[in-house]
Amino acid sequence: MRSGVVGLMPAHPRDITPETAARLRAHGFTGVTVLVPDPLEARRDEYERAGTILRDGGVAVAQANARYEILVHPDEGRRALGIRGLQAACQCAAWLGAGTIYVRPGSLNPAGPWTPHPENTSLKTLVRLVDSLRQVASASEAVGIPLAIEGGAVSPLNTPERVRDLIEAVGSPALRFNADPVNFVHSLDDLYNTTSLIHRLFDLCGPYTVSAHAKDLTVEDALLPRMRECLLGEGYCDQVTFLQRFEASCPSGFVLIEHLPDDQIPAAKRNLDSAVQRAGLRWVE
Repeated sequence: MRSGVVGLMPAHPRDITPETAARLRAHGFTGVTVLVPDPLEARRDEYERAGTILRDGGVAVAQANARYEILVHPDEGRRALGIRGLQAACQCAAWLGAGTIYVRPGSLNPAGPWTPHPENTSLKTLVRLVDSLRQVASASEAVGIPLAIEGGAVSPLNTPERVRDLIEAVGSPALRFNADPVNFVHSLDDLYNTTSLIHRLFDLCGPYTVSAHAKDLTVEDALLPRMRECLLGEGYCDQVTFLQRFEASCPSGFVLIEHLPDDQIPAAKRNLDSAVQRAGLRWVE
């Protein structure tokens, strides 16, 4: 199990420098997510240079995270653009030397890919997602880098069961899973018993897991449940069980701290390191 982060990075690979890698190592990270803001316009030299700089500095490109059109969009032209974008991201990941290619299932809500919509889990939406991913999987297979799809309560993949079913329906060894238990918290019952949720997630999706995102969740004092993310280690997520189950499923994979401003990442890393110790585990290079 290796330690990584989504953060402490410039917005474009062209701006990665040796100082970027040195900063990541100084915080104890050996892996990082690299953003791919323009996969259809990406320049090979910029991406290869970025990957080389990071590796020379002792930091692996754990995950390539691209921007692309919604894979479940009902407009076929826009969905095709999303497929092309993610296919191009596979080539960018190869230029970077990335370990995985992050995949968002998307949403029908125009507000963004991680927002709710009544039709997100409809059969038509899921059929579009399966078709899109089958078309992208060939590009992933060609470069030999797995797609790491993520799910969540507001997405088409709103339960661990749906994640498993989607991966099996696509039927490609290139399509794998990015584990993020916090995303699957639907209710206060889930929030107050994340241990059970984590076991269910890995029981169903552990065999497909190639990477993970680490974060935390709490609830505000209010009449109606208002859950929000918080500093890792200060919420209800059972980090110890999460790490133990990830290690058992994917011992060489990266656990990437995410969704925090850069100034909060050091504290989150200390808290995650503490959870690693309590779990009886250790980070490896």
